[in-house]
Amino acid sequence: MKPRLVALAAALDGAWRRLLALPPRRAAWLVWTVLAVPFVVAVVVLHGRNWHPVLDLAMTELRVRDVGGARTPLIGLPGRIGRFPDQGSHPGPLSFYLLAPVYRAFASTAWSLLLSMVVLDLIAIGAVMWLAQRRRSTRLVLAAGGFVVIVIRGYGMLVLTQPWNPYLPLLCWLVVMFAAWSVLLGDHRMVIVVAIAGSVAAQTHMPYLGLCVGLGGLCVAAMVLGVVRHPLERAAVGSALAGAGVVSLVLWTPVVIDQIRNTPGNLSMLNTYFRNPPEEPVGMGEGVALLLRHLDVWRVVSGTFGGDGFFVDAAYRLDGTVVPGLLFIVVWFAAVVVAWRMRHRALLALHALLGFTMTLAIISMGRIFGKVWYYLTLWAWSVTLLALVSVIWTGLAAATHPWKRPRLLDHGWLGNIRLRRAPGVVVAAFGVLAVLSLIPLTVDAATVEAPEQHLSDGLAALVGPTADALRDGAGLATGVDGIYVITWSDALYFGSQGYGLVNELERRGFRVGVPNTWRVPVTQHRVIEPTAATAGVHLATGSYIEQWRATPDAVEVAFVEPRDDAELAEYAALEADVRGELETAGLAELVPLLDTNLFGLQLDQRVSVTIQRNVDRMLRLGQPEAVFVIPPQSSGE
Repeated sequence: MKPRLVALAAALDGAWRRLLALPPRRAAWLVWTVLAVPFVVAVVVLHGRNWHPVLDLAMTELRVRDVGGARTPLIGLPGRIGRFPDQGSHPGPLSFYLLAPVYRAFASTAWSLLLSMVVLDLIAIGAVMWLAQRRRSTRLVLAAGGFVVIVIRGYGMLVLTQPWNPYLPLLCWLVVMFAAWSVLLGDHRMVIVVAIAGSVAAQTHMPYLGLCVGLGGLCVAAMVLGVVRHPLERAAVGSALAGAGVVSLVLWTPVVIDQIRNTPGNLSMLNTYFRNPPEEPVGMGEGVALLLRHLDVWRVVSGTFGGDGFFVDAAYRLDGTVVPGLLFIVVWFAAVVVAWRMRHRALLALHALLGFTMTLAIISMGRIFGKVWYYLTLWAWSVTLLALVSVIWTGLAAATHPWKRPRLLDHGWLGNIRLRRAPGVVVAAFGVLAVLSLIPLTVDAATVEAPEQHLSDGLAALVGPTADALRDGAGLATGVDGIYVITWSDALYFGSQGYGLVNELERRGFRVGVPNTWRVPVTQHRVIEPTAATAGVHLATGSYIEQWRATPDAVEVAFVEPRDDAELAEYAALEADVRGELETAGLAELVPLLDTNLFGLQLDQRVSVTIQRNVDRMLRLGQPEAVFVIPPQSSGE
């Protein structure tokens, strides 16, 4: 047995040495190819999920479908900016433009939207590998690959394969950080990459706006300071800054056009919202606490040896102690001091980047209004992992630095410690961990679910019969030549499937739209006044179904009960428990929400964690759903 282990160790050592002998560019291609495997597996699995987007992803597909036409979007997806129905949106439309080419090339199906997201992920990973290989170090390329593997596992394939605007920039944010680090190391042209990746992230989801503008400003300041110290670099720096300026101007042109064309423009709405928010921000004190909770590196380390999606799991639990984060900050400061004493340029640049980013993080988190939703700070976990890597790298560099050591370290039993071997051993162990992480990552990819699969399944059961009924002239319908205004009364998810119904019927060639109330989420050009419609199409769930069955001239054309007998019994038991707990807690006024707004009940901050969990299970089990063809004036807004 022992000779076999020796032979295996020798083989692994030989493979590792051959890997290190690869040129950085070839190593980068190899790492990218390996990392692409789970994404390819995931997108193949998702092809068989029969996915129908709902809520935000339905809104996203509507806008991606508009790209290239007269109604090409100029702003991003609606956000919690202002008050419904006069909402503001996230800054810009770049994510829609980037998703559109692959989406169109693969027949504009719902699955092709997921494929587009996977392609963007692979481009972002490729960009990180390219930035790493520009440092001309195969070890750095392999370390960057290991870093990306852990980030992917941290977010999980369910998150990284769906083009939801809080999720879409997660890997793009890695590109911003790596490119900014390159700029700090004197690679001036990478400021253009910062401008591109930063614009994509900032336009797609508001929390990235301050982060990316801040890092862009850091890069500009570093380049200007570099010119002061080295005047001969003025031409190169000027050229790079001009390129970044031109790219930024082009990428933000749609946002400016919207501002000029509309009154108020979206930029004006954003400015008004942040200058006069409807509620107080959580504050800088809470921003510091949130950062420290994200800097709990134990969650990262333990998660690496656990299941995928551990960043998301940790993001749901941000009310714990800040002590681990404080301890890590102390260790990180010590690493900064050590790097300064070594005059290690690459490490000092990385530490400077991290220190500035953490400062921006405190400001960003402190400016959150209302509930701190988990998705608002998901980006911070990759910062934590990068900070942990910087500490480990500093320790390895210190172990091989030619410090002036006491003679005791050169003699006696301490002399047997081969400090110079430590970095190689640790890097090799890190490589083994990264390779082993690919196994559960690929398993995760092979079992990945489509976004909101339970809502998608219910919508899938309704869309086909509804489309057939419209073609066959049910009620007032007149086939594909008709004009249909779609409304909903939803007892579950405030109309999530209603947005999906608009999207799916439009995909099937029907001219559909919504009343003016939903002009922002569904887009202004899809507004249909009831007086201009041939018929109405109404989606009802739960208790609302009986109301519509009792409505004259309403023709039921589709129905689904997603629960089997056992699930019906489970739902009834949960409902009774929640009702009793609400009454016991003195919240009897919330009991009617069990029949009219289940998600609203879960969001009420007065209810206990137990109630929230029970309601979450009820939402997963679902309620009956039905579609009616109605007179357009009976839209039921």
